[in-house]
Amino acid sequence: MHYLEMAVAMLVGMFVIGGALRGVLALADIEFGMATHPELALLEMAVDMALGMVVWMRIRGHAWAGTLEMAAVMIAPALIVIVPLRLGAMDGDAAMLVEHVAMFALMFLAMLRRRGEYGGR
Repeated sequence: MHYLEMAVAMLVGMFVIGGALRGVLALADIEFGMATHPELALLEMAVDMALGMVVWMRIRGHAWAGTLEMAAVMIAPALIVIVPLRLGAMDGDAAMLVEHVAMFALMFLAMLRRRGEYGGR
């Protein structure tokens, strides 16, 4: 159940923070997205989701150490896939897929590492 709550928090972060950012950029007539800035779009989405997760974890009473660890494992895949993207070994869609699959796998591993913290909340 906790994993599902985390996925919902990520979606909320992505839509609320990402939506606000894209709204401001649209008002300023700045193009932003996978087509124009794939590296930034990948990183922005990871940060939006991580921020949603941080807020939810703090509401649920998680300590900062576990919360920041979770944010780190969520952002790390975005940083990693930027390398093959920049080298032309991966397109933006593939990078987005790899980023999300790796993110969810690493989140699950982080939860297993702190089983006591996630199991009782």
